[in-house]
Amino acid sequence: EVHLVESGGGLVQPGGSLRLSCAASGSTFSTDTMAWARQAPGSPLEWVSMITGDGRNTSYRNDVKGRFTISRDNAKNTVYLELNALRTDDTAMYYCRQRAHMGPGTQVCVFS
Repeated sequence: EVHLVESGGGLVQPGGSLRLSCAASGSTFSTDTMAWARQAPGSPLEWVSMITGDGRNTSYRNDVKGRFTISRDNAKNTVYLELNALRTDDTAMYYCRQRAHMGPGTQVCVFS
C-alpha cells in the first residue's frame, strides 16, 4: 500500500526558497515515477514536475523551469522539490503523487 507524506512548506517572501519533501511507503518506490502537483485556492490541480524511478529523467511545467528542481533518494524512499526564486503565483498546496496516490499536501505561501 502506498502512503505519502509531504513536508517543508511554509511562508516566504518573493525570491525566497523552500525545499519540499515527500516520504513514501511501499515497495515500488524505487521504480515508480514520482510527481509533484499543486493547487492554488479556487484553481484546478496542476502538474508541476516529475522524475523517473532511476532519477535520470525529469520534466517541469514551463513557469517553474529554472526555478524548481526535483530529485529523489531511493534509499530513503523520499522525493524532493526545491523551490527557488519563489513568486506570489507559486502560492498553493503542493502534493506529491505516486501512481494514483497523493498525500495530504504541504502549504506554500509566498507573500510580499
